[in-house]
Amino acid sequence: MILGYLADQVRAAELPLLDAEPDDALMQRAAFGLAVHVSRALRSRRGRVGGSVVVALIGPGNNGGDALYAGAELARRGVAVLAVAFAPRVHARGRAALLAAGGRVVTVADGDLDAIGLDAISPATTGPKTTDAGTVAAVRGSRIGVAEAVAAAGAADVVLDGLLGIGARGPLRGTAAEAVQLLGALVADADADADGNADPHPSGRGRRRPFVVAVDTPSGIGVDDGVIPGPVLPADLTVTFGAAKAGLLLPPVSGVVGRLEIVDLGLALPSEEPACARLAVADVAALWPVPQRNAHKYSRGVLGVVAGTPAYPGAAVLTVSAAVRAGVGMVRFAGSPGVTAVVLAARPEVVAGQGRVQAWVLGPGLDPDDHAQAARARDALARALATAVPAVVDAGALTVLPDLLAPWVVLTPHAGELAQLLAERGEAVERTAIEAAPLHWARRAHELTGATVLLKGATTVVVGVGGAVYAQDYAPAWLATAGAGDVLAGLLGAMLAGRGQDVVEEPSLAAALAAAAALVHGLAAHRAQPGGPVSALAVADALPATIAAILARSDPARSAAPRARVVD
Repeated sequence: MILGYLADQVRAAELPLLDAEPDDALMQRAAFGLAVHVSRALRSRRGRVGGSVVVALIGPGNNGGDALYAGAELARRGVAVLAVAFAPRVHARGRAALLAAGGRVVTVADGDLDAIGLDAISPATTGPKTTDAGTVAAVRGSRIGVAEAVAAAGAADVVLDGLLGIGARGPLRGTAAEAVQLLGALVADADADADGNADPHPSGRGRRRPFVVAVDTPSGIGVDDGVIPGPVLPADLTVTFGAAKAGLLLPPVSGVVGRLEIVDLGLALPSEEPACARLAVADVAALWPVPQRNAHKYSRGVLGVVAGTPAYPGAAVLTVSAAVRAGVGMVRFAGSPGVTAVVLAARPEVVAGQGRVQAWVLGPGLDPDDHAQAARARDALARALATAVPAVVDAGALTVLPDLLAPWVVLTPHAGELAQLLAERGEAVERTAIEAAPLHWARRAHELTGATVLLKGATTVVVGVGGAVYAQDYAPAWLATAGAGDVLAGLLGAMLAGRGQDVVEEPSLAAALAAAAALVHGLAAHRAQPGGPVSALAVADALPATIAAILARSDPARSAAPRARVVD
C-alpha cells in the first residue's frame, strides 16, 4: 500500500530531522536518492551515465536545491549538467555544490515570446537529436532567453523539473510557465511522431526527446488534492522524498506523474492518518473473502442482482458473469422474463427470482423509463437500507436514490453520472469540473448521500466514511470500453456479499473493498489482453486466474494444487 500525505504533514515530519542534522543534510540525502534514479534512467536509455546530458529547471525554493545537489552528484559521475534558473535567487549552497562539481548555472531573463511563437522552437527547427552535449555547450553566458532554455532542455537526455515543490500554491507563472508549456509541446510532438513512426529510434521513440524527471512533485500541481491549476510538464518519473504526497496519487495529477519512486528519508509519519491510499496486490489478498474448508454457497455470500432491460440485456449478463467468476456463492437475478432468459442462457449457475441475499448490485443497464425494473431496483435498495445489507448502485439506479443512504451502499458513477446525481441534490456542476477535481466532488457526493462513492476514471477515486480516500490507477486505457463498468459492479458485489456482515460492522471497509475491486478489475484487463484491446466479457473471464494469482502471491502454498496419494 502506498500512503499519501498532505504537504503540512510531511513538513511537520521533516522538522525533527532538520533540527537534529547539519545544514542541508536531509536535502542532500534526498538529492542523492534522486541522482541514483536519474543514473538508472540514463543507463537504461544510453547504456551509460558518463557523457550524458542533464538540464535541470530550477526554481527559488528547496525543490530547486534538491535538483542542484542532485546535479552536483551527477556531474561527479561524468554527466554534463546545466542548471537553468527561473528565479534571480536560487538555493545558494546547492548552486555552489553544482559549480564545484563542474556543472553550469544560467538564469533565464524575462522575455517576450510573442515574437517567437511555438514553431520557432519546435522539433522541426531543432531537428533530430544527434549530439546533446553540443546543444548544451552552445548555451553561452549567464543569462539566456526562454527559447534558448527550452531548446537546451529539449536536446538533453534527462530534464529535471525542480521549479516548484510542496511549499508552493497555485500554478506556475511567468517565464517558468512559458518554458513548461513549450517544452511540454516538444515532448508531446515527439511522442505523437513516435506513435506513427514505423521505424522507431532504438530508444523506443521515433524522435528522441528528453526523459522528464519530476523532483518531489511535478511543478505547479495541487500537492494535496491532485488538481492541475495551470501548465504542468508531464513526467516520465517522479522521485518524491520521504513519503508520497497525496496529490501524486489523485487524478488528474496521477496522469502526469509517470512512474512514482519514493526516497526513504526516515520520516515518522502517522500510518493511521494518511490523506489517501493506493492499495497493492498484497492488500487485496488480505481483503479477499477466501472460503474456509467448511464453507457452503450461502456462507460464501449470496448476491442479488437487478440489472438489464430489454434494451440492454448484455449489462445483466456481464454483471452476473463477473460476480460468478469472482467466486460469489450464489447469484439471484431479478428482471423481466426476457432478460432473465438471456441471463440464464449465458450463466446457468444463476438463480432466477428474489430471496435472501448478503449484498445487492443494482442498476447496470437499467433504463429509468423501464418502470418495472426501476421499481425492482428501488424496492431492493429500500430493503437493503432497512435490513443493513450492502449494495452496489450503478448506472440507471443512480437516478432512483432516496435522499439518505448508508456507508455500506457503494455508488459507482462516472463523471457524467456524478454530475447528474449532484444536480439532483442542488449542486450544479459540469462533467468537466468533476474531471478537473475528482476528489472534491466525490467527497461532496459522499457528504450529501452518506454513501461510499467510487468515481470511475483513469484513476478511480473512492471516498468513504471516516475520511477514507483511495486512488487506484492500474487499469489500462483499453478498459474504457462498453460494459466494463458492469463487470466492476458484479465484481464488487461479489466482494461485498462475501464480507457483508463485516462491512456493516465496520463501514469504512466498504471503501477498501471498492478500491480492491478497482485494482482487481484493472489487473484482469491486463491479464485478458496484455497491451491491446480488451472486451468487458474478456475481463470477467480473466477474473478467476487474476484472483488466484493475487492469493498465490500472498500465500505461495495456495499456488500448488494438493496431490492425492494413491494407496494400494
